[in-house]
Amino acid sequence: MRIAPTLLSAALVAGLAGLSGATAEAATPVHFTSAHGTFTGYVPGAHAVTYRTDLVPGGAQAHVFGTSAHATGTTTALVVTGLLPNHQYGAHAHANACGPTGDDAGPHFQHTPDPVKPSVDPAYANPRNEIWLDFTTDRFGTGHAKSIVDWTFGSRRAHSVVIHETHTHTDPGHAGTAGARLACLDVGF
Repeated sequence: MRIAPTLLSAALVAGLAGLSGATAEAATPVHFTSAHGTFTGYVPGAHAVTYRTDLVPGGAQAHVFGTSAHATGTTTALVVTGLLPNHQYGAHAHANACGPTGDDAGPHFQHTPDPVKPSVDPAYANPRNEIWLDFTTDRFGTGHAKSIVDWTFGSRRAHSVVIHETHTHTDPGHAGTAGARLACLDVGF
């Protein structure tokens, strides 16, 4: 059965809002994040950019929702529609906003930054220190992922979510890599 993207999005928002109820009782401030975009080729001011239309077609969409509170950490959900069916993609929060090329989004955002660049050490490039949102699309090209980390953003923040060509590698020397940068969505974490 195919779930309408808007229903899936609403369910994720409701689930994330449920997290805030527990933290609200503890008087912990909760930060909410929400971003949506329809992927197009780059033009100045674009907030959802596809760099590889063969893997992220123009017109595909992405939605990111998140909550962050000291009592619960950071939960981020990604929902995508209009991608290739039955395909594995990687996705991560990146340090910079989207730009004309995938490289403009900079490196993955790391809570504890790796002093060595590029970061391929599993001690730093891992789903506990970064926000990883790998997903596999269904037969309709819809996919979703959720990341839960035990930290919150401080003065340094991620500014985008980048969709990559493959699921994320975890082995030393390749940790955090996921192939080409296919598309980028600006997200105000």
